[in-house]
Amino acid sequence: MPTTEIAPTTLDLTHIRAQFPSLAQTVNGHPAAFLDGPGGTQVPQRVIDAISNYLRRDNANTGGAYATSRNTDAMLAEARAAMADFLNCGTDEIVFGPNMTTLTYAMSRAIGRDLGPGDEILVTRLDHDANVSPWFALEEKGVTIRWAEIHEEDCRLDLADFASKIDDRTKLVAVGYASNAVGTINPVKAIIRLAHAAGALAYIDAVHYGPHGLIDVAALDCDFLVCSTYKFFGPHMGVLFGKREHLKRLQPYKVRPLTDAIPNRWEWGTLNHECIAGITACVDYIADLGRRIHLEAATRRGAIVAAFEAIHHYEHRLMVRLIAGLSQIPHIKIYGITDPARFTERCPTIAMRVIDQTADQTPLALATKLGERGFFTWDGNYYALNLTERLDVEKTGGFLRIGLVHYNTIEEVDRLLAALREIVAA
Repeated sequence: MPTTEIAPTTLDLTHIRAQFPSLAQTVNGHPAAFLDGPGGTQVPQRVIDAISNYLRRDNANTGGAYATSRNTDAMLAEARAAMADFLNCGTDEIVFGPNMTTLTYAMSRAIGRDLGPGDEILVTRLDHDANVSPWFALEEKGVTIRWAEIHEEDCRLDLADFASKIDDRTKLVAVGYASNAVGTINPVKAIIRLAHAAGALAYIDAVHYGPHGLIDVAALDCDFLVCSTYKFFGPHMGVLFGKREHLKRLQPYKVRPLTDAIPNRWEWGTLNHECIAGITACVDYIADLGRRIHLEAATRRGAIVAAFEAIHHYEHRLMVRLIAGLSQIPHIKIYGITDPARFTERCPTIAMRVIDQTADQTPLALATKLGERGFFTWDGNYYALNLTERLDVEKTGGFLRIGLVHYNTIEEVDRLLAALREIVAA
């Protein structure tokens, strides 16, 4: 994450929260606290308007010789340009799809065409299963899948183990930018260098990192990176960056009438146009946060950079307060990095459990009791199944996950801590 010091007041929480209609809800008389960002963030009004305006005015298929179809073509180009600014790549390197999982399965099918017995793919215990199972599906072609392990005490990737499992048989490494379960941020730039030194491709899952830190695929030099706009204040869509050379070279499974031009050859069937209209709006929301902080930001990319500097600083304050408070509640165990000196290696996603839990202290029971008080949290494995199995918590309910983003407040953190103290002590 960026380390530039930004004054804590640079994010105007009143202005930010006023843009999200859903944040005004109440539950049983309690103000709703959306701490479920890792499962999908809330959206600002401009995203809602962009989706509804498209359906009201321009709803059409592409490539037609009439106004609404041409408007749709222009909207898609605009959304592609917005995501190119978000990721720092070319517009023809942006592929839209239903979600990250679908895009990854499609890409694994294409990459797998060139693989067979003797080839290896390296995955990690820390990852969401969407960056694991699509690669395991290639075992049917004789490909060997290897595991990179973790340090259980703080849920960091074991880089020595990772490096030891890359050799000239490795054709691809699949790794997450950040863990959606325990918040660990992986050193992806170093991992990509390791992969490339062995002649392997690097496939990065940035779904969870997207709302928390700046992504720069040019600086990373990754071959592929996938994210989901509904995790950073947009609609339910997946986006894949692929280096131009790979999108041209690899052969997708597709219908014959579909063009061979990139990136369209990777987008099958009619896309979800209304949601793609919302993508530009969510990227512009983030950019406008940056422009309010740095008025001199001359480009959308520059404004996005400024926004994430401020978001990081603010979320760091929230995370420090939450982890410090949880650490003072008896019988609570936090999974992941808890050393404040290493907080730059994690994002504000906290997984916890009650030690020696009773039937009314399971992750599900805690999430239910918190939900009744207006705190929206998640329980379970969040599809990070290999991690919950590795840490031996899968059979007993996984984790309670608290996910902070920049529209959350210090007051919400304090209320959550008070509620947890009461629930755990009961």
